[in-house]
Amino acid sequence: MPHLLLVDDEESLRSVVAERLTDEGFQVSEAADSPSALKALDGFAFDVIVSDLRLPGPDGLPSEASAKEGRRVIEAAIGRYPGIIAIVVTGYGTVKDAVDMIKLGAADFIAKPFQFDELKHVLNKALEQRRLRSENAYLHEQLDERFGLGSMVGKSAPMRSLFQLIETVAPTATTILISGETGTGKEMVARAIHQTSPRHRGRFVAINVSAIPETLLDAELFGHAKGAFTGAVAVRQGRLEQADGGTLFLDEVGTMPMALQMKMLRVLQEREFERIGDSRTIKVDVRIVAATNADLAKMVKEGSFREDLYYRLNVIQVHLPPLRDRVEDIPLLVNGFIAKFRSPDKARSADRNAPSDKDSVPVTVAQDAMRRLMSYAWPGNVRQLENAVERALAMIGARTQIEVTDLPADLQLTTDDRARPALDLPEAGLDLPALVTQIEKDMIQRALSRTDQNKGAAARLLGLKRTTLVEKLKRF
Repeated sequence: MPHLLLVDDEESLRSVVAERLTDEGFQVSEAADSPSALKALDGFAFDVIVSDLRLPGPDGLPSEASAKEGRRVIEAAIGRYPGIIAIVVTGYGTVKDAVDMIKLGAADFIAKPFQFDELKHVLNKALEQRRLRSENAYLHEQLDERFGLGSMVGKSAPMRSLFQLIETVAPTATTILISGETGTGKEMVARAIHQTSPRHRGRFVAINVSAIPETLLDAELFGHAKGAFTGAVAVRQGRLEQADGGTLFLDEVGTMPMALQMKMLRVLQEREFERIGDSRTIKVDVRIVAATNADLAKMVKEGSFREDLYYRLNVIQVHLPPLRDRVEDIPLLVNGFIAKFRSPDKARSADRNAPSDKDSVPVTVAQDAMRRLMSYAWPGNVRQLENAVERALAMIGARTQIEVTDLPADLQLTTDDRARPALDLPEAGLDLPALVTQIEKDMIQRALSRTDQNKGAAARLLGLKRTTLVEKLKRF
């Protein structure tokens, strides 16, 4: 129940309003002048203060300076409790003073005489806005903790390039297209872009285009008016309106129907749209970040995706490397997932009766198990690796080390020779000696890069003698 301080020198009006507010669920305290109001504020942190702007002074008598007394009460309330909702009640001819109070932090003002429903509407609106601000701040704290560049693990060259690109493009308002295989973390990159952009205090709204039936996707994106179709019993905001001032993330944008592609093109060009069943044009300030695992350029040639929309989306392209191309990041990712799934909060949410002491014991990965993890092709990329680690932690029981037998069956069958995935054989054939030489060069370069050009350490990574590696370097 919100606690409300009602300040007005007209006792008859004050008592009626206080009674009505109590019926509406408020806990109401009353004050007739500025000294009693200030005393009440000294002793209690009210949620809301509703105060007349013209109040009697310390002597209890109205004066020409009575507006200053009301101002003093509002200023004291806001100064002492920044989260308080201050509503100013003003008579005719003092609207300018009330507007000045709003500039100081009051939420709204009401002109006398007023209907109670008007006051009720202003209060409900202000309370809802405060709730949304509080919820938004909490969500931003969670997002700042969970997402952002800090949670995107990687030391490989592709990931370092990705981090640099995100930091470069995030401050702009440019539309971004994220491409990459399934499970590479496209939504996490979109969130990182949002959180490091000037829009980070706005909402990040995500929608998976492929997960919503075509008949519902239009209303989901653009919203609808009341009575627009059967079941539309009220006005509904679409995801675009929800993301106003923030970022809209369109996942699997390649599956968007052609009819909606034209509407989305207009949004990108004009930053406006209409809800279904409504002729009113709505302007939005939203950044579009789209993602796809499909080849949109190929789809354009085939006629299944609009060329003009493709170029509007593909202003800046961010490509995510598959996990098999950044093997050196796998140990970092594995340790990160272990920490995530072994945290006490995670364990308690999964099993409230589970002892928390177990979760403080470090869990390691046996070297042969790590070699299997690094040798696997990971068609599901980081998402599949995360699931594999979660499964392994469930299998170890009271042990503190993940063994090969704890891994999924297909990983147990993987050899630990750290070989790259098998290559496709073109129909026209290939030059096998040249291909083998190129792969050998590539592996040597990777080994030297990882060991900071230490030939002995690189040779150990490659399973070679140091002298053999030196000979190969001379030959290449």
